[in-house]
Amino acid sequence: MVNYQGKNVVIIGLGITGLSCVDYFLAQNVIPKVIDTRLKPQGLEQLDERVDYHLGELKIDWLLAADLIIASPGIALSTPELKQASDKGIEIIGDIELFCREVNLQNNKKIVAITGANGKTTVTTLVGEIVKSAGIKVGVGGNIGQPALSLLNQDCEVYVLELSSFQLETTNSLKATVATILNISEDHMDRYPLGLIQYTAAKQRIYNNAEYCIINHDDQLTVPLSKHHHTVSFGLKEGDYHLDEQCEYLIAQNHPVLLAKDMKLTGCHNYLNALAALAIADKLSIDRQSSLATIMTFQGLSHRFELVLEHNGVKWINDSKATNVGSTEAALKSVVCHGKLYLLLGGDGKSADFSPLIPYLQNKNLEIFCFGRDRNLLAKLAPNLTTVTETMTEAMQIIAQKVLSNDVVLLSPACASLDQFKNYIERGNQFANIAKQYILRSEK
Repeated sequence: MVNYQGKNVVIIGLGITGLSCVDYFLAQNVIPKVIDTRLKPQGLEQLDERVDYHLGELKIDWLLAADLIIASPGIALSTPELKQASDKGIEIIGDIELFCREVNLQNNKKIVAITGANGKTTVTTLVGEIVKSAGIKVGVGGNIGQPALSLLNQDCEVYVLELSSFQLETTNSLKATVATILNISEDHMDRYPLGLIQYTAAKQRIYNNAEYCIINHDDQLTVPLSKHHHTVSFGLKEGDYHLDEQCEYLIAQNHPVLLAKDMKLTGCHNYLNALAALAIADKLSIDRQSSLATIMTFQGLSHRFELVLEHNGVKWINDSKATNVGSTEAALKSVVCHGKLYLLLGGDGKSADFSPLIPYLQNKNLEIFCFGRDRNLLAKLAPNLTTVTETMTEAMQIIAQKVLSNDVVLLSPACASLDQFKNYIERGNQFANIAKQYILRSEK
């Protein structure tokens, strides 16, 4: 175990990740201090009584007196108080860095590191299922599920981590067996004032010291900047792993390996996710037939292009996890609609450029409903096809009066949810609940 004895440690941010950091240091008899800018942070009631805490603001005297600061991914390194600490030479890292330092001391442990603007949760979960089905002890976490530090308490041979750009900013010691950037599109531009270049640079840190890099053949920004890596590619029509011309077969290293229609997952974006997962599994030396069997039965995740209701010939698809433009592009490429498509867009766009959506909105069989904070900005994409409402509920009430057989209602907001919801899960659940109320109305 890395020795932090005698260090003055300050942890910024509570919640389950902050608590996992507290527990990590307490296990070494190092008592940290905790700061949270919220007045009522999640997990405060679980905080060990030995730990001093400060709420509501960043306590600068604590930060400047620290030997080590563990920063929540939610706080930017450009925050003035952190900048002061950094300028003073105080080390600022995140929980993933703590985790990697520990794993690097262990023998025969493998890390799979997955990032991307879209699809990373699906791929992370699917790879975890593939490894588990192969009889290998696996821990899945990071940006989803369990905090990475909690996985150290489990008997794992392989760690599968979803990593955000925010987490990668404060990670220096990652040495992944397999690392991938699935795709790059504008996201979190409110956090990256230099735009896509700065965002991509953060994502590219996942390749540092990686043994194998899985890249997206169709996205040049996913190619490692350093050329010494062993790279494997996946793509729609080209790459080491790709689809055939009709998008009917998954092809791995020139061999058809799986009929797409035999999968539970649907849509080209999910076929690409499956190809990326298969490429990762192959580099982990997992039996391919075992991997394919898991891919066939994997049903996907809630709030990710999830068919939550089909009634009277109308499909209601919950893609609430589409919190950026790239995710919504993927959904619009994949949706199959023989009637009218009702598209719900809205929320907090995080200063993103919405214009890449315009080519997908030139369809006479499309009606768009824009809600939330950036509703008026989104409405400018296709004003002749758009209805603006304050809330998603209002939009769905209108749609429910209009839908006919063969129509599709798609929530794929291209925005974060925090302007009106606790998170994208609450938004997706509300969509599903309102859709189910449509059944009751239609049967009266």
